[in-house]
Amino acid sequence: MLFFTLLLEVTWILAADGGHHWTYEGPHGQDHWPASYPECGSNAQSPIDIQTDSVTFDPELPALQPYGYDQPGTEPLDLHNNGHTVQLSLPPTLYLGGLPRKYVAAQLHLHWGQKGTPVGSEHQINSEATAAELHIVHYDSDSYSNLSEAAQKPQGLAVLGILIEMGETENPAYEHILSHLHEIRHKDQKTSVPPFNMRELLPPQLEQFFRYNGSLTTPPCYQSVLWTVFNLKAQISMEQLEKLQETLFSTEGEPSEPLVQNYRAPQPLNQRIIFTSFTQEGSLYTTGEMLSLGVGILVGCLCLLLAVYLIARKIRKKRLGNRKSVVFTSARAATEA
Repeated sequence: MLFFTLLLEVTWILAADGGHHWTYEGPHGQDHWPASYPECGSNAQSPIDIQTDSVTFDPELPALQPYGYDQPGTEPLDLHNNGHTVQLSLPPTLYLGGLPRKYVAAQLHLHWGQKGTPVGSEHQINSEATAAELHIVHYDSDSYSNLSEAAQKPQGLAVLGILIEMGETENPAYEHILSHLHEIRHKDQKTSVPPFNMRELLPPQLEQFFRYNGSLTTPPCYQSVLWTVFNLKAQISMEQLEKLQETLFSTEGEPSEPLVQNYRAPQPLNQRIIFTSFTQEGSLYTTGEMLSLGVGILVGCLCLLLAVYLIARKIRKKRLGNRKSVVFTSARAATEA
């Protein structure tokens, strides 16, 4: 089954490329994609810049449920440098619940920048990019028999977008992938990766996400993707990020061309609506920020209370002093009389 899925995926990629060569920059770069792939110039493209003040809260959006992610089986997974990204094959035992239909997993891949730059993600939130982005690709198995067929149909694909930022500690889940990059340094090289808990690649909480209709972010840019972009981010260490930025090449041999900056710029939203599973108020602060804000308010109230107390005490002393002065003056007047 896994071999059949991979064969279909390779066939889809070859058919989609149609013999054309594309890159992210230069004469075959993303600005020129529509010339060879007309759909790349259409009006529902991905990625996008998600402006949170323009999203639509949908309280009826079901919670997203990744099934089988924590038990990916026993068969090794294929890790492949395809010249554009690093791609990991996924077994069809992984699938998503909480969507209109059943979407089974096919592959995941990454997008990143280059060393010394803080950006590398494709999606942005409020015009802020992160260091990298993970995409987990699924197809509608209720309606279509394979990835190739589903990729050209409206909402034939469902892709999870996980923004990745740099943290202080190593992420063990991502290390299952990154520790094998040196085995596939050049284009078309492959290696095998032991199965691991895919759920740990995702953010710890999945309740907050954005949902919109878009496209593949690479040629042929089919507008067939139901996107779910999580609001919370995953984290990897600086060493892991540099491993991703420095290990791979987009060429088969010499001269070696580094595989870096493999992300597409945000595309116009046009008339599309971005739905969100959470209210805007809930997205303003993380739990830690809310705690800090609460402590800050408490400290501020205490300081204000102390200031009021000191002022009241000063006023009270002044009044007592005035009373003593009046009493003394009255007594002196009586004595003189």
